[in-house]
Amino acid sequence: MGRLVAACLAIVLGVGFGSLALTAHSSASHGIDETVGAQYKGVDAYASPQQGELTPALIAKVKALPQVAEVVPKTSAYLQAAFPGLVRPLSLPVEALYTTTQIASPATTSGKLPTATDEIALPSKLAAKYNVALGNSLRLTSYEKKSWTVKVVGLIDDKSAFGQGAAVATPAAVKIFEPEAYIQGLEVAGKAGTSQQEVAAAVQSAVQGGFEVFTGEAWIEHEVRSYTNGIDVLGGVFGMFAVIALFVACLVIGNTFTIVIAQRTREMALLRCVGASRRQVFSSVLAEATVVGVIASAIGVVFGVALSALALALSREFDWGIPPVSLHLDLVSIFLPLLLGTIATIAAAVVPARRATKVAPLAALRPDVAPAVASKRGVFRLIFGFLLLAGGGALLALAATSHQVLVGVGGGVVSFLGVLAVGTFLVPALIKVLGALPARSGVPSRIAVANAVRNPKRTAATTAALLIGVTLISLTCVGIASVRKTFDVSMDGQYPVDLTVMTYNEKMPAGADQQLKAIKGITAVVPIHKVTLKSKGEEYSVTGIDPATAGTVIHNPTLVGKLQSGTALVDYDTLHRLQLKEGSKVTLVSGKNTLTVTLQLGLGLDPFNLTSTDLARLAPTAPVTGFWLASDPEADGSQVIDAVSQSLPSVKELDVSGGLAERTSYTKIFDVLLAVGIGLLGVSVLIALVGVGNTLSLSVLERTRENALLRAMGLTRRQLRSMLAIESLLMALVAAGLGIVLGLVYGWTGTSALMGGQVKEGTVEYAVPVGLLIAIAAIAAVAGLLASVLPARRAAKVAPAGALATE
Repeated sequence: MGRLVAACLAIVLGVGFGSLALTAHSSASHGIDETVGAQYKGVDAYASPQQGELTPALIAKVKALPQVAEVVPKTSAYLQAAFPGLVRPLSLPVEALYTTTQIASPATTSGKLPTATDEIALPSKLAAKYNVALGNSLRLTSYEKKSWTVKVVGLIDDKSAFGQGAAVATPAAVKIFEPEAYIQGLEVAGKAGTSQQEVAAAVQSAVQGGFEVFTGEAWIEHEVRSYTNGIDVLGGVFGMFAVIALFVACLVIGNTFTIVIAQRTREMALLRCVGASRRQVFSSVLAEATVVGVIASAIGVVFGVALSALALALSREFDWGIPPVSLHLDLVSIFLPLLLGTIATIAAAVVPARRATKVAPLAALRPDVAPAVASKRGVFRLIFGFLLLAGGGALLALAATSHQVLVGVGGGVVSFLGVLAVGTFLVPALIKVLGALPARSGVPSRIAVANAVRNPKRTAATTAALLIGVTLISLTCVGIASVRKTFDVSMDGQYPVDLTVMTYNEKMPAGADQQLKAIKGITAVVPIHKVTLKSKGEEYSVTGIDPATAGTVIHNPTLVGKLQSGTALVDYDTLHRLQLKEGSKVTLVSGKNTLTVTLQLGLGLDPFNLTSTDLARLAPTAPVTGFWLASDPEADGSQVIDAVSQSLPSVKELDVSGGLAERTSYTKIFDVLLAVGIGLLGVSVLIALVGVGNTLSLSVLERTRENALLRAMGLTRRQLRSMLAIESLLMALVAAGLGIVLGLVYGWTGTSALMGGQVKEGTVEYAVPVGLLIAIAAIAAVAGLLASVLPARRAAKVAPAGALATE
């Protein structure tokens, strides 16, 4: 069993990771089920408007149904709330709170629910964020500029809510805030003894067309799906990485059993000589694999569940921006990884077991000779591998040109199988090339290179596990970097300015540009002038900006180059309204001043843009009404937007827009994807390194007599350790180098297939994250050296004379 520890560890990691993925997914889904179910507790039917409108007459009609006990219209008003310490109010949805006996009402963490029109209850998270306490007054303003002062009488329990929750007020208060408040749905509770299907059918007959009526259970499932769609996608991604980890573990297990059985050749031959049949030998190996698989898989399940419990506990302890979720175990998350781990172990041992039965008893008593690549079987494998490479390469090229992601995935799988097939030829050749330089440094290095290529099949199998992990990590890094670069270029075309700060019917205060520059994360501030012109009964807002400083805030160099005297940059809508096309000339008139300009397309800017000099000729007194801002790419975009929105306190109405919010949200997604991808794939690399160490350990045992002879001839312990370290390092570097090359090819091809049909302006951009790729190679090299430590120590401890006597 000592020789099978590495195989057990590989299975523990692979199964543990799969169990972690399934348990986390199960817990998250169950948590959402409970949260959404609590919100709609007591609801027997739900009417959702599709084309129709929920009018008071229709609501009264539903209330009059004999099957109905209670009806709650889900009514919301959208207001502006002036929170303490903020310069300007923020948007706040307020829902109507109805007194019910069957349908659940929001629970409070402190205080009470509102009962008067001047009372309100806020979500606890929102109140904590803006330091609002019970008894505080809050100023609410409607979009019609009507204002009310309300008292905060309660804090709603929203610890399990998704995103920002809504405040609640009495129905009479919501009616005052917004007389035409939107009714988003109708919650209906049935009378005792009436089934949900009967209630839903009665409500459907009352509301008729234009509405979709669900039973209470069906509506909860509908809402859960809207939340769990992302979780299911994430669960699929986790499951994919778990399968990868398990596949890598299979390679390690297969390699381990191959070597272990090769070492037992004499033992098995002796069993065959004394009467053991081939079936009995085959069965004994599979029985051993079954025991190993069951034990290691069981440990892996416990390990995965423990990690899930720890992660969920940390998510409850620290604010990670997700609702607290409790550990939930089901049969699938426990028994599926256990079953898959056991089956994978048995499947990985089948080929070595079959190989053990094919050797005749007397032939097996002779030394085993490693299969050569030049054999008929090896030649067939090479030809088949090159055919797979050619076919996979053709599919990858087709995917890149036709933008078919599934074709690209198929091409990647086929071509990678080709790489694995030709590994017995490719890997030793690369090791020889890479080992040419260290081989000149002395005898131990030359022996290390020779040992690394002595058994091509074993070396290829050992590096294959590490190759898979490095390829996938490189693919992830290259793909995300390329998609991000492509997205940045596309964003520069759609949103060339990070932030636009504008006022309405008032001038910017003196020193406004300095106040904006002082905000952390703002790198450049350029003032803009505006004037409104009329033509054919329509008004056109014309913006003027200094072309000398425009390049500091406009990310698109093409637009900066177009911004010249005598040229106006306009958007598609302005061209359509003017009934002109790009290149047309138009004369602008402001009072007694006229200006003739040539129209050029300027996507992402204001509707009509001139140089500040041209605007001064047209309207010398045009005021500074806003600024265009550039931000630091490393800054937190949401914090920058919040700071800018609360700046310039003397300005009553400040409009902040631009592409920074969207750019920031996608940047965060890319960062999370990169971190998650590298973290998950790191598990497969760890398993692969276990396989490297296992192979070295077993090869040390195989070469006991050989190493003893080298020691007897003068090789020191230090030289023996360095020999094994070089051997491990060469395998790790070849796997890392080949994996990075494949990662570049797959990452670029995948980016072209994924983004080629999405990019409207420009082309797909390809990135090479040099720093990350160097780090991957360095980590693989260091890990390869670490994998050789224990085998080298074991080899160095054996005395020369004792080892020579070993049979």
